[in-house]
Amino acid sequence: MLYYLFTWLHKAFNFPGGGLFKFISFRAAFALITSLFISMIIGKSLIEYLRRKQVGETVRDLGLEGQKTKQGTPTMGGLIILAAILVPTLLFAKLLNIYIILVLVATVWLGLIGFLDDYIKVFKKDKKGLPGKIKVLGQIGLGLIVGFTMYFNSQIVIKEKIREQAYVPSQEIFNVEAGSEKGRLFSKDEIKSMKTTIPFIKHNEFDYSWLVSWIGPGAVKYTWLVFIPIIIFIIIAVSNGANLTDGLDGLATGVSAVIGVTLGILAYVSGNAIIAGYLNIMYIPNTGELAIYIAAFVGACIGFLWYNSYPAQVFMGDTGSLALGGIIAVFAIIIRKEILIPILCGIFLVENLSVVMQVSYFKYTKKKFGEGRRIFKMSPLHHHYQKLGYHEAKIVIRFMIVGIMLAVLTIVTLKIR
Repeated sequence: MLYYLFTWLHKAFNFPGGGLFKFISFRAAFALITSLFISMIIGKSLIEYLRRKQVGETVRDLGLEGQKTKQGTPTMGGLIILAAILVPTLLFAKLLNIYIILVLVATVWLGLIGFLDDYIKVFKKDKKGLPGKIKVLGQIGLGLIVGFTMYFNSQIVIKEKIREQAYVPSQEIFNVEAGSEKGRLFSKDEIKSMKTTIPFIKHNEFDYSWLVSWIGPGAVKYTWLVFIPIIIFIIIAVSNGANLTDGLDGLATGVSAVIGVTLGILAYVSGNAIIAGYLNIMYIPNTGELAIYIAAFVGACIGFLWYNSYPAQVFMGDTGSLALGGIIAVFAIIIRKEILIPILCGIFLVENLSVVMQVSYFKYTKKKFGEGRRIFKMSPLHHHYQKLGYHEAKIVIRFMIVGIMLAVLTIVTLKIR
């Protein structure tokens, strides 16, 4: 909203400083600051409110060290994260941008699903919360919205052909408004394409249409039959991965912040024609605006980490964890980097896999030997290390270090092919 207000003031009255709002870097910085401010201020008040209302976590006894001290800790802190994301985005982003609309829908959609789950657990005293099938149906619903929008919306396009570029001072590279004439290094033809980015491959673009090429001539129009199910799978996998990772103080929050910074870099370079031309990567018009959203996302995670780091004063609950994972998945899909998710979200992936492997092996051995056996001492994987005697804070820091390494590897895929 402030973007439109100050743009109008600048044009109508030459308002001092109003022109700064056309720069993505300026608005992203203020979105980050505002997000931190909101999470810090709202966080303290909300925690006190939740404590007064006795909205506390009910912790199952898993025989883990320090677990009893978590009993009664306020939950549903994901509301802090949601507020710290939504408010700065509404203030500083171009709200008519289709990509901003999509991530806002994803935030609210999964936030509501997570909130219902927490509400049932806390206020209805039902430890099971929202039935798993309902959660999955909600995630499928979001996948359908994102998939159909990405496939059929005429505003979602890419540009492929790069023009020869003259020397551009580095300051201009970072201040040019994405999509402006000054930044056009690509052909004027905007292509409706289902291409995405493949890491470590030269000419690293994969077209989903190839998956239906066996149908024959005219097969391209059936691409949505494979594209949308893939989008649904990605959203379910990453959202549940973040949910499983939220088992130690600060773990899901810290890892998500690292992933958010990486996605912000990828969105900015993909949405800036000059940088995309220099890196020789796919240019996606108008995605640079997502830098404002992801700046708010990172600020929300860091601000929440102030209260969620060990020992946690508040838990995010499913309100936060489902939303964080879903946001990351949708964001990566929008900037055509979803194939990078196994690298970037490697922590979420191994947490998911540890549960799948543990459950599958237990069922297999129970059927074959009459007693269930386990691969890990406990799943998800972070609990395995707790059982081995590692302190909770040490596990979180080491997981975050691995997350940073994976983030760096993700960024260097822009040039290593």
